[in-house]
Amino acid sequence: MSVASAQDKPVKIGILNDQASVYSAITGPGSVAAARLAIEDMGGTLLGKPIEIVSADHGHKPDVGSVIARRWFDTEGVDAIFDIYSSGVALAVQGIAEQKNKLLVVSMASSRDISGKSCSPNGMQWANDGYEVANLTIKGASDGKPTSWFFLTVDYAAGHSIERDSQKMIEKSGGKFVGAVRFPLNTPDFSSFLLQAQNSGAKNIGFIGGGADMTNAIKQTAEFGIERTGQRFVPFSLTTVDIDALGNEATQGMPLVLSYYWDENDQTKAFAARFKKAFGKMPSDPQANVYSAVLHYLKSVKAAGTTDTTAVLAKMKETPVEDLFTSGARIREDGRLMRDVYYAEAKKPGTMSGATDLITLVKKMPGSEAFIPVSESECKAFKK
Repeated sequence: MSVASAQDKPVKIGILNDQASVYSAITGPGSVAAARLAIEDMGGTLLGKPIEIVSADHGHKPDVGSVIARRWFDTEGVDAIFDIYSSGVALAVQGIAEQKNKLLVVSMASSRDISGKSCSPNGMQWANDGYEVANLTIKGASDGKPTSWFFLTVDYAAGHSIERDSQKMIEKSGGKFVGAVRFPLNTPDFSSFLLQAQNSGAKNIGFIGGGADMTNAIKQTAEFGIERTGQRFVPFSLTTVDIDALGNEATQGMPLVLSYYWDENDQTKAFAARFKKAFGKMPSDPQANVYSAVLHYLKSVKAAGTTDTTAVLAKMKETPVEDLFTSGARIREDGRLMRDVYYAEAKKPGTMSGATDLITLVKKMPGSEAFIPVSESECKAFKK
């Protein structure tokens, strides 16, 4: 590329996620819409160049995600990739980003390895991860008291990792890990799994999985009368978008962990209104975090005066993250954004003030208490 053409090159980012499958409703095209709002807030141009977006569906396949990432980095001028929402794809793309000195910001993915043993100076983990979700959900759902658990766990590496973390947390608190059963991604019928959970006698049935799998399971818990038998169904990846779709009659009392809620204050309400006008739906927590991550990246490009990855990374890590729902959060050496998070519960229908009043924010927890402590991290950045 000539000097002239390099100078004319747009600032280009990629949104890589699930566009049409199990997690598309909470990420997918909505994440692209969220990124466009961040670009809009930067005026649409940066360093005298237009800001452009490309997007693609990784299909939850690391090899597919890797091919797309290499093409974007090598031939399409993409300097940073956002979102992902798949641990396997995130780990593969993070390795490519480090190899090519590009940037990856994972909005949400469950594996602790992303900012743990596979951490990279070129990668960041922006919002929820499996350790933090397990930490807040188990403490919140049991109200800090020892209790018994049985798990329905999606059968891939990230699900297994969350289950292991959950077992350690439950046993450390004096509770009982009764057992677990694994289910494949995109399972339409949970009847046999729910029957095993029901027969376990555990007080809590933890569901490690999300998207359409989780909504299918929630619908089927009502058919099994899980709550009537005194057991509690505890999804680990519930979002406000899921509650809105399923209704509070089906989800009442169920926990969720999040950093963005559209009904929290005037700023979050204003963003939700903008997003709904642009996309036709209210934003999910993952989609709002794509907005946050893209905005911080673009601000850092502006501050650095270049799209050079090394310079931009330095700015991103030295500058606190400030946006409509993030204040003073910093990126730790392992790439983990140390942000405040909430433990919340879905409201009962009779307690809602309106159609968007879906949850009660029960507890706000600082990142230092929510995320994995440095003493337990396997990231090489802490082994110096």
